[in-house]
Amino acid sequence: MRISILVSSAGRRVELIECFRRSAAALGIELDVLACDREPQLSAACQAADRAFAVPKCGDLGFVDAMLDIVRESGVQLVVPTIDPELAPLAAAAERFTALGARVHVSPPCVIEVVRDKLKTAQVMEEAGVPVPWTMPLEAAHASAYPIIWPMFLKPLGGSASRNIKVATCSADLPETPDEPMILQELLIGPEYTINMFLDRQGVLRNVVAHRRLRVRAGEVEKGQTERDPVFRRLAEGVARALPLARGVLCFQVIVDKRGGPCVFDINARFGGGYPLVHYAGAEYTRWLLEEVAGLPSTAHDDWRADALMLRYDAAIFRG
Repeated sequence: MRISILVSSAGRRVELIECFRRSAAALGIELDVLACDREPQLSAACQAADRAFAVPKCGDLGFVDAMLDIVRESGVQLVVPTIDPELAPLAAAAERFTALGARVHVSPPCVIEVVRDKLKTAQVMEEAGVPVPWTMPLEAAHASAYPIIWPMFLKPLGGSASRNIKVATCSADLPETPDEPMILQELLIGPEYTINMFLDRQGVLRNVVAHRRLRVRAGEVEKGQTERDPVFRRLAEGVARALPLARGVLCFQVIVDKRGGPCVFDINARFGGGYPLVHYAGAEYTRWLLEEVAGLPSTAHDDWRADALMLRYDAAIFRG
């Protein structure tokens, strides 16, 4: 059996590609790995792929059409997004990919609409009984609509990768005319975790793996260690309950606040940057996705190793 996958916005996701390759080999699948980026010649993951393609920015009108062209011409069966901004356009075009015989690993637009809006995320999670930090739009703070206990955390409404975040210690720290919509959140103090989860095609939560973010660089875990605690499983069940149409791989961030306990404050409906640690610990989401695409019996399980440690380092790919 031969399967072609397309990793979108591949960037530095060499480890993710290698996870797919190892899973395919274990299943006896011949895997063609395609990758795309704006500048594939400068993407390590594109260089590690079997073939690479240049595509427009995911915010450009031509992005989806360029992706569809690659799928059509190369017989791609699975498209794997890796960054938040491309989720909405790919989710909106999912049926166009399906018509070409390709599954896009993305939840429906109604799910993406929630997780890409941090204010809406907090509201939907709270309604489902998931603990979240107190959250308000920046405009409400300027209007003195609510009493504010400083310091607060300032972040973009639809931000990702720790972009434009800061701690605000008083109202003078707040921008008057921000370049994009912003929110304020209660400042949480405590250890931070990523909770990884896998939902099968029927929406059944099959696996939950938590890892503590020991060190973070540019918003991505650099050193991490898996931990098994029933509270993280319960939080994942709450997220699944709040987003009943979510499918595939998701991850969310939790801080165990020293005053209020664990709070969910960010959800990514895609593979997280720390997925290789999850894979190493025994939860092979890449294998389970390939099984679904290939029509093979699912081997998804929740038996994984706690205390698995990941220590990332820089590596290089040389060409020319």
